[in-house]
Amino acid sequence: MQTGRAVIETRHLTKAFPGVVAVDDLDLTIRAGEIFGFLGPNGAGKSTTIRMLLDLARPTSGRVEVFGLDPRVAAAAILRRVGYVPSEPAFSDQLTGRRFLREADALRGLDSSATREVMAERLDAELDRRIRELSTGNRQKIALLHALAHEPELIVLDEPTRGLDPLVQHTFHEMLREAARHGATVFLSSHSLAEVDRVADRVGVIREGRLVAVDTLAGLKERATTTIDLELASAPDVDRFRRLDGVRGAEADGTHLRVVVQGSVDALLRAALDDTEIHAVRSAAADLEDVFLDFYRAEDVEVEP
Repeated sequence: MQTGRAVIETRHLTKAFPGVVAVDDLDLTIRAGEIFGFLGPNGAGKSTTIRMLLDLARPTSGRVEVFGLDPRVAAAAILRRVGYVPSEPAFSDQLTGRRFLREADALRGLDSSATREVMAERLDAELDRRIRELSTGNRQKIALLHALAHEPELIVLDEPTRGLDPLVQHTFHEMLREAARHGATVFLSSHSLAEVDRVADRVGVIREGRLVAVDTLAGLKERATTTIDLELASAPDVDRFRRLDGVRGAEADGTHLRVVVQGSVDALLRAALDDTEIHAVRSAAADLEDVFLDFYRAEDVEVEP
């Protein structure tokens, strides 16, 4: 697979149900070899988007291509190249994990047993018990093996770490990074900020069915605000600080100044030093959660290219 080629592409993709638009005018391009985090709370439209990518749901309007193919006419050809973990995996509970995975291989016309055994050991998966006897976390491991062991070109994951303990989550994230290094593309849908922050190269944020941002993690974090607390030698002119570029708010209590800044704090510190002496500086750096909450607090948002 050629690195950099578009693996997933949507244009004006829309899915409406009676009384609600689940996905609204979605434009998205995901390229070979990247891990793309699709971030939003439950009900934002993440699962509906995935279902349209795999022809499990049909768009109301717009178009979608996977590997340059239309899922509505080439679903079988696409699915042979995809590993998929749905948000609620379904199994034949009478089978053991090993039997289930062997039958999945038979349907695909391949043998992934060697890779499967290695991955099962890394995930500490129980393959020889009936699936109905397994805990939620161990059932999820079977779903992950089903998606990954045949080394697909595209890995589509909908809340994949549900029920997994932190150590297994860490191992799974390592496996995703390894797959991407070998050329696989990962589409990771999650409401977990920490999970996306750990593994994604780029992130799309979806809000009420609309894509409100697409950027690298670093780019998203640059948009976040930082709160700076300054202890000054004298009471500041708060209005002067409010007029500075990047300042989103400023309040003073005597000689204590609290300022919310987006981007560089250089202008803020220079202005404070021009006025008086700084006795102390404290800051609360933003993380991906702050960015996410900023998007969800906003009343009006525009898609960022």
